[in-house]
Amino acid sequence: MGITLQSDKLIVCAYHNVGYRCIEELLRQGADIALIFTHEDSPTEEIWFKSVRELADRHGIPYLTTDISLPENVERVRAIAPDFLFSFYYRNMIKPAVLEIPKQGAFNLHGSYLPKYRGRVPVNWAVINGESETGATLHHMVAKPDAGAIVDQERVEIAFTDTAFDVFNKITDAAVAVMARAWPQLREGRAACIPMNLAEGAYFGGRKPADGQIDWQQSALRIYNLVRGVTHPYPGAFSHLDGRKVVIWSAWPVEGRGEPGRIVSHRPLLIGTGEGLLEIRSLQAEGGDEVTATDFMTIDEQFT
Repeated sequence: MGITLQSDKLIVCAYHNVGYRCIEELLRQGADIALIFTHEDSPTEEIWFKSVRELADRHGIPYLTTDISLPENVERVRAIAPDFLFSFYYRNMIKPAVLEIPKQGAFNLHGSYLPKYRGRVPVNWAVINGESETGATLHHMVAKPDAGAIVDQERVEIAFTDTAFDVFNKITDAAVAVMARAWPQLREGRAACIPMNLAEGAYFGGRKPADGQIDWQQSALRIYNLVRGVTHPYPGAFSHLDGRKVVIWSAWPVEGRGEPGRIVSHRPLLIGTGEGLLEIRSLQAEGGDEVTATDFMTIDEQFT
């Protein structure tokens, strides 16, 4: 009589491309996903990423869009008695009452090279702050966000020309590489468990569209990093011209001097900053379409 090997049972909390691609990797490796928790898409958000719900439907995996930490969902998780719980870009904090259920542990995939950029929107923050690298990290989930021991990490380069979207795509690939390595190790009980030194990083909060307002007193380099950190598909960096909001979608820092916020050249369109000039390459006035700077004509010469 043969021996039947019982597979580990997983519950996955997932959203966005990282969630989609990491679930695909787990399925590729034959993982048994009993239930997926995901989110309803927000009507106020540009949905440019893949749907975890559609992936679950395609593979016949049951899913819920209600918070995993709701009492009725905690009971569902207990009833399933999973071996592992994974969180891949799930947007809700998962309470300790849930984290203590999976027999082999609960793990989160975070979009930075922890302990740097713990917290919200780590990709955008890394670009805005002019970092040259970031990464993807799989770590144990504990009550404090992004603070548990590290299982595996992969670094990614941030090129000077990269937008947050470019970096997010790199991190998505890195996340898949991490899961491809880590899942067999976790399943076999031989995964690393490296304590995280929180003093080597910092926690960052979420960002709102209003946080994209440009301060022309800052250097052209800092403003450039803001522009590429929140450009498409994010809400964009913006200023005001002749009373109208203007979103700057693409720009480039150049040498030179000019009064902060003052247009010093129309062709190319150069704006003075606290240090250097910012060349505007594409922009969009409120109520209008995105256009190149060459096509943007105005008689007003002061950004505020």
